[in-house]
Amino acid sequence: MDILLNPNIAYLFLVAGFMLGILAIITPGTGMLEVGTLFAIILSGWAIYNLPINIWALIVLILGVFPFIVAVRRSHQMNYLILSALALVIGSAFLFRSDKWWLPAVNPILALVTSVLTGGYFWLAVRKVLEAEQTIPAHDLSVLTGLEGEARTEIHEEGSVYINGEMWTARSAEPISAGSRVRVTSREGLILEVELISD
Repeated sequence: MDILLNPNIAYLFLVAGFMLGILAIITPGTGMLEVGTLFAIILSGWAIYNLPINIWALIVLILGVFPFIVAVRRSHQMNYLILSALALVIGSAFLFRSDKWWLPAVNPILALVTSVLTGGYFWLAVRKVLEAEQTIPAHDLSVLTGLEGEARTEIHEEGSVYINGEMWTARSAEPISAGSRVRVTSREGLILEVELISD
């Protein structure tokens, strides 16, 4: 267990626990990620309990999250991303206390590489999530209401209609015979409520 008291190893387990925890939240139910997260957190927690920590470095790490959020929300504000990266590298390198206050306990190159890789991963992942949220769905189901089409089967409790170039499951308050012209009055999930178009 003495190897875990090496600040570099403790730091890697801490980052691994954080990364696996985020991935477990994003893709729940796999089991392996949750077990890996628990394992990494237990090992890093034991190391953190036995190693002295610089509180100021921990505060720098936490504060570095805020410019990262701003950088993600405003894609052209790269100066915030640089500020966040600096906070992450400095906070990581000085997280554990060394014999001399001005010397980092974690290897600065290790802190830099790890910070760039994890920060870059989360930057890309969060940007993709935000882009997906802002993308207009290819099938905007709200536009179906009011459209007209043709009943392909008899419709009452359930039937099929051809609307907007696609076949849809439909139902109506009154029986509608196959081949009749229909209009969409509302939608419940992927089931269309239709009415007969009177001649």
